[in-house]
Amino acid sequence: MPGNTFGKLFKITTWGESHGKGIGVVIDGCPPKIPLNEEIIQSMLDRRRPGTSVASTLRKEPDHAIIMSGVFDGVTTGTPIMIMIYNKDADSKAYEPYADIFRPGHGDFTYMAKYGIRDWRGGGRSSARETAARVAAGAVAGKILEKHNIKVRAYTIALGGIHARKRDLRAVDQNMFFCPDMDVVKKMEKRVENIKKEGDSIGGVVEILASGVPAGLGEPVFDKLDADLAKALMSIGAVKGVEIGSGFEAAEKRGSENNDPLTSQGFSTNHAGGILAGISNGEDIIIRVAVKPIPSISIEQHTIDRSGNQRSIQVKGRHDVSAIPRINVVCEAMVCIVCVDHLLRQKAIL
Repeated sequence: MPGNTFGKLFKITTWGESHGKGIGVVIDGCPPKIPLNEEIIQSMLDRRRPGTSVASTLRKEPDHAIIMSGVFDGVTTGTPIMIMIYNKDADSKAYEPYADIFRPGHGDFTYMAKYGIRDWRGGGRSSARETAARVAAGAVAGKILEKHNIKVRAYTIALGGIHARKRDLRAVDQNMFFCPDMDVVKKMEKRVENIKKEGDSIGGVVEILASGVPAGLGEPVFDKLDADLAKALMSIGAVKGVEIGSGFEAAEKRGSENNDPLTSQGFSTNHAGGILAGISNGEDIIIRVAVKPIPSISIEQHTIDRSGNQRSIQVKGRHDVSAIPRINVVCEAMVCIVCVDHLLRQKAIL
């Protein structure tokens, strides 16, 4: 099963399954002398941890990060960093009724089509639990970016059809949905509660802001910065769309409206979202991702089993109502990883 490694110079490899003994990540290419300890990683993991909002699963995983290698005396050594996270609250019994049934919206059918075998315990490798390893790697990447005064933050701008109108980043840490508009938080909470009672799920939109990114990051043609960001974010299971800057709105504009005029002080607008010709232009990088509804719902759905027989299914167990807000920090982590990778690549040519 290839495809578990991401990055060129700052390279991460995640491993493990949702209901296995644990999950983790190996990071190769981290520069030496970067301050790092388990508390730094834990502070980021806690934002992804289950049970932190009304939209979250009841699975209680502490997600305690253990650094196995690559750190000495509180700093990185330049050697591979391995981070381990043990699974503590896996309950596979809830999945036994679906061992031979393909759950709609999940990877059950496609994994079986590809490998002829699948781990039905919570989706195995395709489970969102894998993203905890990405967040651990993102915490390491974030410490590198910190040295270069680059900040990355993700926040919710839509949930279940309710849209934020403001971008007050001071509000992001003041509510359970990490929303920058406190005026809509109560509406989001009510929406989640109603959907949960119905046994259904909802999606939304997460925006990621990377500030302080210098001009010049990104490689022309196939390794464009926006191309790598899009791949990184689309590799998150629940993400079904990515746009940068004006995104799809650019298709409705004229060139005279969408171009960003240059001045001696910089760009006067930022429709490009901080990237031109695949290379950062020094402005804020602004990305939005569309997050699909969680496919595990208790409403009856039609499907088939491994023998092709028509079946109906009501998915029971401990599931999120929405991947938001737990997915926010995953998006943030992947953007950090891409920015570090391209930062190191740029340093290699200077």
